[in-house]
Order: sequence, then structure tokens, then C-alpha cells
Amino acid sequence: MKIAVTSASGQLGAAIVKALIQEIGKENVIAIARTPEKAKQLGVEVRKGDYNKREDFDSALKGVDKVLLISGMDEPQKRIQQHRNVIEAAKTKGVKKIVYTSIVGDDEKNAFSPIVQSNRQTEEDVCTSGLQWAIGRNGIYIEPDLEYIDTYVKEWEIRNCAGDGKCGYTSREELGFAYAQMLLNDTHNGNTYNLVGEAITQTQLAEYINQVYDTTLAFNSVSVEAYAEERKAELGEFMGTVIAGIYEGMLTGAYQVNSDYEKAAGRPHKSPLEIIEKYYQNH
Repeated sequence: MKIAVTSASGQLGAAIVKALIQEIGKENVIAIARTPEKAKQLGVEVRKGDYNKREDFDSALKGVDKVLLISGMDEPQKRIQQHRNVIEAAKTKGVKKIVYTSIVGDDEKNAFSPIVQSNRQTEEDVCTSGLQWAIGRNGIYIEPDLEYIDTYVKEWEIRNCAGDGKCGYTSREELGFAYAQMLLNDTHNGNTYNLVGEAITQTQLAEYINQVYDTTLAFNSVSVEAYAEERKAELGEFMGTVIAGIYEGMLTGAYQVNSDYEKAAGRPHKSPLEIIEKYYQNH
């Protein structure tokens, strides 16, 4: 059985490829990447696949039984057609099953909502494709907070607009494990799972980071408007708006959802503290 993973040069794609290799061996895993050289280090067959080019996927999906479609990073309206390029190619090339990495979130109430809406459209496209399917809705990754640790330490704080809102954080490694199970086990077909861990506040996040990194960070909550201005000034209009929208979603409870992780993965999700400890040990 051949399983292909799109966007395999990205961090989530690489985590899923690694989890699949553990389960079925590298000879049965195909990495698809827009720039194939960037996925060479995964040690599996690499094929070219640019979401904007349907013809790439007509070639990349030859002989593939199941495909893992990772949500693209382009602006929302472009993503829908990009994902359809993969879905349509899968249908014509005899792929039997498609698993899609969607996201948890509110499709109406914040600046992140347009991205959530585009993901919901792709979910619908996957469900109506005529193929076997399973969908995961990813929680917010905890790794960006840990990658940002030097800045937090310099500023003595974690600063955003999440208030006392809770977020069911996850990690790319936890997601990699769950998606491997969703691809391999057809008992998951026809299901949409919230792939999130235990929901915690930003104050709890700061406490866990302090525990592992021996820091003294505090959480400083600012207004949605002030935080959006800060992020846009630093990251540009599009990315700044998206990041501010994510934390606004935390404030309003968009990421405090029931977790289906254990159903998908066959084991409980690691705790936030365990994930932070593992990241610390590996970096």
C-alpha cells in the first residue's frame, strides 16, 4: 500500500511522514512537495506537487492508494481551488482514500474566520468526493510559543489578547501520530475529529514554560485592537491579522472544544507539560 503526503517539506508534513515510516516502512510512503529537494531528508520517494498545478498531482498520485492532504498556506480563496486540484487528481488516478488536515476554529467571529471558512469548504469537497475519507481538525500548535521563547524571556512576558480564554493546544508530533492512524485504519472513514489536547489558559501556558525552562514569565493580556495593531506592524497586514485572529478566537472559546484525539490515535493526547518537556529535551 502506497500512502502519499502533500506539503511534506513543511513541519506538519514531515511529522506525518515520520509517523507513517514507523508504521509501514519508508518504501510505502511518498512525500509530495512543491520543491522536492526540501523533502529529500525524509528518506522516502519524493514527487513534485505544486497546489496551483493540477497536472503535478496527475503525476504525483500515480499508484497511490491513500493521500494525506495538508491544508495550504495561501490566502483563503486561493486555497479552495488548490485543494480541489489534489482532490480531483485523486479521483481520476484511482486513489481510494483521502485524509484532510483541517483546523478547529470559529467560521464567523474573528479575523481568523476566513481561513476556517475555506477549510470548511475543503472538508465539504472531501466528503462529497466519492472517495473514502477522514478529516482532522487541528488544534493550535504549541511549538511557535516555544520557538518564540527568547523573545518572551527578553520581554519578561507572554503578551496577547486571549484573556482567560482556553486553548486545546496540540503539537505537530502528536498530530503526526494521529494522522498515521487515520490513514491506516479504515474504521476512521467518514469521521471528522477534533485533534486537540487539554484546554489551558495563557497563564497556565506561562506557568508550564516557567516550570520547564526555569523562566519567570507572566501573562499580559491586552485588547484585541491593540494586539492586532502590534502584530500587523511586525508581521504585515495578512499574517498580523491572522495571528491576532487566532488569539481573539482563544478569548471567545473557539479552541475550547471536545477532543476526539484518543478516538483518532488510539491513545490519549500528551499533556501540555509533557509536550513542552519533550520539545525542551530535543532542542
